[in-house]
Amino acid sequence: MSKSLYIGNLPWSATEESLRELFRNEANVEVESVRVATDRETGRSRGFGFAEVADEHAEHAIERLSGVDFGGRALTVNEARPREERTRRY
Repeated sequence: MSKSLYIGNLPWSATEESLRELFRNEANVEVESVRVATDRETGRSRGFGFAEVADEHAEHAIERLSGVDFGGRALTVNEARPREERTRRY
């Protein structure tokens, strides 16, 4: 099983590969998948992302990465909450 982690306060320059390296180098954790949320129109990072890590490594990654300086910004890392259902607008 794996857990989804929320990574907030990302710099605009953050990429999926830079997040993979951060987890590998700072927390010594391999991620299963990474996604940086991007603006639909500009393609620029929205300042947050998600990473899937093995259950047994999730708490360690949260402890090691919360507050770490990444691109001049202190990261917020915690377990992601389930996505809420939204009604469609027409």
